[in-house]
Amino acid sequence: MPFKINYNEEECIGCGACTVQCPENWELVEKNGLFKAKPKQTNLSDIGKNKEAEEVCPVNCIKISEE
Repeated sequence: MPFKINYNEEECIGCGACTVQCPENWELVEKNGLFKAKPKQTNLSDIGKNKEAEEVCPVNCIKISEE
């Protein structure tokens, strides 16, 4: 079953919790002097550790849903 990551970059505080839980799909990138998390892929065939990344986000800016 395919999954879609919906990510709100404006709400991201750049804490990096998602990158620790799922480094294979999440990375921190610098943007205008601030670090923000960014998914490498938003369409997934396997949810993998992305669900854990969603759960540890302190500002709930990651939402994973079935397509």
